[in-house]
Amino acid sequence: MANRFIVEADGGSRGNPGPAGYGAVVLDADSGEVVAEAAEYIGTATNNVAEYRGLIAGLEAAKAVDPDASIQVRMDSKLVVEQLSGRWKIKHPDMKPLAAQALSIFPAGRVTYQWIPREKNKHADRLANEAMDAGKAGRQWEPGRAAVPERPQAAPVEPPLAEPKAAPVGWGAAADLGTPTTFVLLRHGETPLTPQKRFSGSGGTDPELSPAGRRQAEATAAALAARGTIQAVVSSPMRRCRETAEAVAGRLGLDVRIDEGLREADFGAWEGMTFSEVRERYPDDLDAWLASSKAAPTGGGESFAAVARRIAVSRDKLLARYAGRTVLLVTHVTPVKTLVRLALGAPPESLFRMELSAASLSAVAYYADGNASLRLLNDTSHLR
Repeated sequence: MANRFIVEADGGSRGNPGPAGYGAVVLDADSGEVVAEAAEYIGTATNNVAEYRGLIAGLEAAKAVDPDASIQVRMDSKLVVEQLSGRWKIKHPDMKPLAAQALSIFPAGRVTYQWIPREKNKHADRLANEAMDAGKAGRQWEPGRAAVPERPQAAPVEPPLAEPKAAPVGWGAAADLGTPTTFVLLRHGETPLTPQKRFSGSGGTDPELSPAGRRQAEATAAALAARGTIQAVVSSPMRRCRETAEAVAGRLGLDVRIDEGLREADFGAWEGMTFSEVRERYPDDLDAWLASSKAAPTGGGESFAAVARRIAVSRDKLLARYAGRTVLLVTHVTPVKTLVRLALGAPPESLFRMELSAASLSAVAYYADGNASLRLLNDTSHLR
């Protein structure tokens, strides 16, 4: 006979978005005995993202004990309970992949969802706060060890903000300036389209590196190997990035991890065109695109606002996975500029005021207190 488990989950963000963590506990439904616990500091995220991450961790912990179990989920997040019960639509793009992941862990019909008041979710709430405290102390959560005495959790704000926000400004006397997580941002090497300054996004031909681009990748690999600071390599799924990343990772003796969220924007009908050609054929659409981050390129392309939401999700996942480490992200012009913009808290129009050369390096450091610091922008000294 299959087990019956209760999964209680919680998540919080000190800033919304800000330093965030989740907690989950799996209980035997008959005896109330604790079967498993899970908690993690996940870097900068919103309350709702942390709540979903807590649920996913709880369901995965239950599945590890008994993949045939039936589950009752109990959470104090009305948003998560109502969305996964099918009574509320999932509108925010950041929530959709998290909801899909949660729903995929057990077959449909084996999981039910119940809202409970916050005071009845104290176990998961405590674990989430322990995880956030551990993150502030520069380490990951360990069972039975709290970094500092428990503190109240920030109340969830629903729905989440549509525009990803940068970290709070100003360090402050009590700020945590421990070991940051550093993203070294590498734009891929040249392709045949790069010198022609043609739109080349995720909806186009996915070109390979040109001979010049391969030379740039090798030069970058040599420079990064000499510095010796890169601890992991993550790449956009697009060919030009994978080729660049593989050149670097091969020199460093590392594997390449693919992150779909790091792909370039989809430029729709503009793919393969020069700016002048787009101006000639689609003048009104181009003006709208230049005037608003919410405007998409002609033919179902991706707006800068949509890209920013996607990039923010990948940023938060990577911050959680690689906390305190230096990671090379091999990606494209728009994702690099977006990460820089979000770190600076700059407006969307700043995307048009940054120059990024092929195979250039930029760097952003993220601290556990929620602050971000731009360390480098468009460095090409390794190519000279």
